[in-house]
Amino acid sequence: MVSILVCYGTGEGQTATVADRIVAVLTERGHDATAVRADDLPSGFDLEAFDAVLVGASVHMGTHQQSVRTFVTEHREQLAARPTGFFQLSMSSAVADGSRQSEAAGYVETFLADTDWHPDRIVRFGGALRYSKYGFLKRLVMKRIAKTATGDTDTSRDYEYTDWDEVETFAADFASFVEGRLGVGPPESTDAN
Repeated sequence: MVSILVCYGTGEGQTATVADRIVAVLTERGHDATAVRADDLPSGFDLEAFDAVLVGASVHMGTHQQSVRTFVTEHREQLAARPTGFFQLSMSSAVADGSRQSEAAGYVETFLADTDWHPDRIVRFGGALRYSKYGFLKRLVMKRIAKTATGDTDTSRDYEYTDWDEVETFAADFASFVEGRLGVGPPESTDAN
């Protein structure tokens, strides 16, 4: 069994939902997985207690949560000593258009350059438009962005762009990578045959 931390930043909750799904997949594989918000680390938090780390952040107005940047910067040496991955959520990742995908990749590149972090695995997921959670001004700005990105401008409802199969595949692939890197197999099933 491997101990895996999923540390994330979230705006309106979609990254938290993705982190929880990743934890569920890792737990189903028999690993000890824990999700924590980067802006609310538990008292006495110690990264050394974890064998591997996934870090997740969402993009808002072209940038990631400062708490995630701080977490990575403050723990960069510890992150370099264990298997790591980074997952990003954005509207740009939800759109198949090449320029939007390049934009999403650029956000990742900027984050990694700014933090001088080199995760082993990187993935970009579609995020969500949570009009119901936005204030008036943010709702207007997001509607304008959505008009050109997705066309989803009905502010009376929310939109989700996350591909849950992609999330689960990434989590399972990360678990396999960690198992291989640390030289441990997936925990054996306790079911009798």
